[in-house]
Formats: sequence, C-alpha cells, structure tokens
Amino acid sequence: MDRLDHLALPFFDDGHRALADELDDWAAQHLVGIDHHDTDRACRALVRALGDAGFLRHCVPAAHGGASEALDSRALVVCRETLARHDGLADFAFAMQGLGSGPVTLAGSAALQAEVLPRVARGDWISAFALSEPEAGSDVAAIACTARDDGDAYVLDGEKTWISNGGIADFYCVFARTGEGDAATGRGTHGLSAFLVQAGTPGFEIAERIEVIAPHPLARLRFTACRVPKAQLLGAPGEGFKLAMRTLDIFRASVAAAALGFARRALDEALAHARGRRMFGQHLADFQLSQATLGDMAADIDAAALLTYRAAWLRDRGAGGVNGGRRTTREAAMAKLVATENAQRVIDRAVQMHGGSGVRVGSVVESLYREIRALRIYEGASEVQRLIIGRDLLSA
Repeated sequence: MDRLDHLALPFFDDGHRALADELDDWAAQHLVGIDHHDTDRACRALVRALGDAGFLRHCVPAAHGGASEALDSRALVVCRETLARHDGLADFAFAMQGLGSGPVTLAGSAALQAEVLPRVARGDWISAFALSEPEAGSDVAAIACTARDDGDAYVLDGEKTWISNGGIADFYCVFARTGEGDAATGRGTHGLSAFLVQAGTPGFEIAERIEVIAPHPLARLRFTACRVPKAQLLGAPGEGFKLAMRTLDIFRASVAAAALGFARRALDEALAHARGRRMFGQHLADFQLSQATLGDMAADIDAAALLTYRAAWLRDRGAGGVNGGRRTTREAAMAKLVATENAQRVIDRAVQMHGGSGVRVGSVVESLYREIRALRIYEGASEVQRLIIGRDLLSA
C-alpha cells in the first residue's frame, strides 16, 4: 500500500497530499532516535525543529505567518496523523502550538495576534491551553479560578491542572471566572473569560509537575493575586466558554487524527511481525486467526479515518461559509470517540500479536499502548463525546 493511499479520498486536495508527503519525508529523517527521557528538552527541541522546517505555519493564519488564510482543519489532521505515526511526542509538540494559541487566533486583539502568532509559527514561543482544574475537567461549568476586575487589569486567583506544556510554555491561554450572568451561583458557563498570561508574570507559578505513562510536559498551575493587563483579555468578558468550545471544535478532529497515526503504526508493526515470526513450522501470518485479527484492525482504522476526515472537511467548508457556517461539534465528537476507541483496540491487538515482546519496555507497540490511553480522556473523554452526540441528536 502506498503511504498516501488513505489521502486519495475526495476530502483532501493536492496541497494536503503534498504536505503529507513532505512531512513524512522530514519525519523519517528527523524523528529517529529522539531521547524521550528528558521530556522538556525534547519538546523544546521538537518545537524548534518543526518551526524551522515550516510546519508550525499550519497552526496560525496567513496574516501572521501561517500557511493558509484561516486555520485549515484538514492540514492539521494531515500533520497530526503523519507525526503520530512517527513519534508521539512530536505530534504533541505540534498539536499544542495550535491548541495553545487557538484562542489568540480566534479572539485576540490585533496587537496580541501580531505579538504572539508569528512567534508560534516560527517555534520561538511555546503555547499552552489552561482550561482544566482539580474539580473541573469535563465539567467546565465548575471552574473556580477567578479573575477580578481591578482598574487596568484583572487579578487571577486559583489553580489549573493537567496543563499540557505546563512548565515549558512561554504563554498560557487561561480561562477564569469573571462572573457575568452567574453571580448568584458562582457556577455556569456564562461567567467565564479568557486571558493570555505570560510565563514569569508575578503571582503565577508552576505548583507541581505531573508525570504520566506516556511522558509529556504537564503541570498544575497556581495564580495568587496575579495581575494580567486588560489588553490581554481574549475576546469579550463572559465569552470564555464559547471561545474554549470554538477552539476545541477546530482541534478535536486532529486528536482523532493522532489516534489514527498511532493505529496505522501499530498495524504496520503487526503486519511486519506476522510476516516474519515463525511458529509451528509456518509464519504467524499464515494462521487464519492472525488474518482475521489484521482484518479487524484494518477495518477499525478505515472506519475511524472516514469519520475523522469528514469532520475536518465539514469544518473547513463551514469556516468558508460553504456549509452555511454551521458548527460541526457532533461530527468532531464522533470522530474523536470512534478514532480513539478504535485505535485502543488496534494497538491492543498489535501488542497481543507480538506476545512477550509486545510488553517489553522500549518496543514500538509498548510505546503506542502508553501513548493511546490518554487520547481517550483529554479534550473530552469518550463518555463526554457520547453525551455531546446524544444531546445534539435530541436537540435537532
């Protein structure tokens, strides 16, 4: 199978295919033998390398050094699927440049966009998206971090946790409660606002670094009387929830694409192992049970790919007004749900097919097994995606 056969579908154009071809060649040369033990150092180096190679231009619009007039969801999907197939940390480094700067792209002032986005595209600045809290993960309405209006600034108090790039980011898009429309309860989605907070701002500290099974830079953040100039408010006060959801709508399909990349690599590894492993006088690939397992893996990948590519294609059509401008929340939720759950099954089968070598630390499929698990949780757990889909159906 040609490495770009999956992009022959009409969801993509020649530009997307050329991007995949270029990135795949680059990744094969530059993403070999990356030392993941010093995760912070590796992520900084990967952001620098991706910026120098021009691939981070797909994370910002053309007006600020980007590759296309508006964020192109299909380009994001192509990049994440390709990078994830080669190296999970490289995919992470790319994805966070887009997600972390997304609120600036969508709602930052012209001055903020001009200051931040070109640096993101070059890999000069590392970005972070700070939404989750100790008691507010899937339940965004439970956000407790506050931002008090104080003259020419807002004063932030509270904590964020599970923040990707926490500890290495140059700036954080932080969501906090300003209280518009929810003063009576102190809860709800109408009283949230978004702010750009630069690393090193007085009152902002990294409270804890968090280690997870597939090493990524993660941290708990603490804000104590942290003054943020009003010029760094992103969008209007009280519009933070909508801004967060708009940002996630753009990038959720790309999470599905990362899962696809992991699953495709697992299938590649399983095929190679089945063809080469001798058992009972024949190869593992000669057993019908192995053939059936490989067939299930391929079908799961293709089903997920179709939903992922559809979600990105519909979002791009809507962004251009061709799709009536309607949101594609349901389609993005379907893509993330199916792609991550299917990838978990595909990778688990690949590990099983490898037998003992599949659980050996450092093997490709063992690494994939650790990488895929978090994707079923972050940017909306699978259970949340099911709720999104069901509620959207009932409201139609």
